[in-house]
Amino acid sequence: MLRWLSGEGSCNNGTCPTLWGTENGNYVVQGYVITDPERLAELDLPEGETAVMIPASVLEEYFRAQG
Repeated sequence: MLRWLSGEGSCNNGTCPTLWGTENGNYVVQGYVITDPERLAELDLPEGETAVMIPASVLEEYFRAQG
Protein backbone atom coordinates (compact mmCIF):
# COMPACT_ATOMS: atom_id res chain seq x y z
CA MET A 1 0.00 0.00 0.00
CA LEU A 2 1.32 3.47 -0.88
CA ARG A 3 1.44 6.25 1.69
CA TRP A 4 1.68 9.93 0.83
CA LEU A 5 5.00 11.50 1.88
CA SER A 6 5.14 14.81 0.05
CA GLY A 7 3.49 16.60 -2.84
CA GLU A 8 2.71 19.94 -4.34
CA GLY A 9 0.52 21.89 -1.94
CA SER A 10 -1.21 23.74 -4.78
CA CYS A 11 -2.77 20.52 -6.06
CA ASN A 12 -6.48 20.30 -5.37
CA ASN A 13 -7.34 17.13 -7.29
CA GLY A 14 -4.70 14.71 -5.97
CA THR A 15 -2.97 14.13 -9.29
CA CYS A 16 0.05 16.43 -8.98
CA PRO A 17 3.70 15.39 -8.59
CA THR A 18 3.95 13.39 -5.40
CA LEU A 19 6.41 11.28 -3.42
CA TRP A 20 4.97 8.05 -2.04
CA GLY A 21 6.40 5.46 0.35
CA THR A 22 5.85 1.72 0.08
CA GLU A 23 5.41 -0.89 2.79
CA ASN A 24 8.87 -2.33 2.04
CA GLY A 25 10.77 0.96 2.39
CA ASN A 26 10.96 1.96 -1.28
CA TYR A 27 9.69 5.13 -2.90
CA VAL A 28 7.37 5.84 -5.82
CA VAL A 29 7.63 9.16 -7.62
CA GLN A 30 4.62 10.52 -9.48
CA GLY A 31 5.58 13.26 -11.91
CA TYR A 32 5.51 14.59 -15.42
CA VAL A 33 6.51 12.15 -18.17
CA ILE A 34 9.75 13.18 -19.86
CA THR A 35 9.20 13.12 -23.61
CA ASP A 36 12.12 15.29 -24.80
CA PRO A 37 14.24 12.89 -26.93
CA GLU A 38 17.50 14.68 -26.07
CA ARG A 39 16.86 14.43 -22.33
CA LEU A 40 15.87 10.77 -22.63
CA ALA A 41 19.02 10.05 -24.66
CA GLU A 42 21.12 11.56 -21.84
CA LEU A 43 19.52 9.12 -19.39
CA ASP A 44 20.08 6.04 -21.58
CA LEU A 45 17.27 4.16 -19.82
CA PRO A 46 17.22 0.38 -20.07
CA GLU A 47 14.15 -1.56 -21.15
CA GLY A 48 11.45 -1.47 -18.49
CA GLU A 49 12.50 1.84 -16.91
CA THR A 50 11.02 5.29 -17.35
CA ALA A 51 11.77 8.75 -16.03
CA VAL A 52 9.53 11.44 -14.61
CA MET A 53 10.24 15.01 -13.58
CA ILE A 54 9.02 16.39 -10.27
CA PRO A 55 9.41 19.88 -8.81
CA ALA A 56 12.32 20.29 -6.37
CA SER A 57 9.79 21.49 -3.79
CA VAL A 58 8.33 17.98 -3.47
CA LEU A 59 11.65 16.48 -2.34
CA GLU A 60 12.62 19.54 -0.32
CA GLU A 61 9.34 19.30 1.63
CA TYR A 62 10.00 15.63 2.37
CA PHE A 63 13.58 16.18 3.57
CA ARG A 64 12.61 19.17 5.71
CA ALA A 65 10.01 16.99 7.44
CA GLN A 66 12.68 14.33 8.10
CA GLY A 67 15.21 16.72 9.63
